[in-house]
Amino acid sequence: MPLVLMTDDRDADWAGAARRLPRGGLVVIRARDAARRQALAERLHGLAPLLIADDPALAERTGAAGLHLPEARMCQALHWRMRHPDWIITASAHSLAALMRAGPLDAVFLSPVFPTASHPGASGLAPARAALIAARAPVPVYALGGVTPANAGLIGPAFSGIAAIGAFLPGLSASGR
Repeated sequence: MPLVLMTDDRDADWAGAARRLPRGGLVVIRARDAARRQALAERLHGLAPLLIADDPALAERTGAAGLHLPEARMCQALHWRMRHPDWIITASAHSLAALMRAGPLDAVFLSPVFPTASHPGASGLAPARAALIAARAPVPVYALGGVTPANAGLIGPAFSGIAAIGAFLPGLSASGR
């Protein structure tokens, strides 16, 4: 099952995590600060195909493999597809309704499947409910949110792959601590 490393704002060994990805893995560069996104893109360039989250200008400048959009900007996917037909374009989704708008995307990250520090207070969709949603999607769906080596086996065949943050960082639990 393909794996995707999602970075965040933590100081972590992102390069080491990217190197541990199996063949076919991707890295989604997510950081709130533009300078941090730029630094991560430069540091991880060449280690795995990179998608830049919510920063098309950086994706263009760095020659990234593509763009990752937040759910709120999923509607922009067609615009970027027309400008960059070779890009991999993905988005986040948190419901079946959002997933049904995924037509021009290459894949969607459905989250949170399990409780996670990235969505404090959210209980998670739960694997069975998330799988039912993923099975109806018009594009490949990756499970995201609280996925760990211990619970990854609960991810069903409706998913095309798994995306995670903490699961790729030794010593960091899915809760983010």
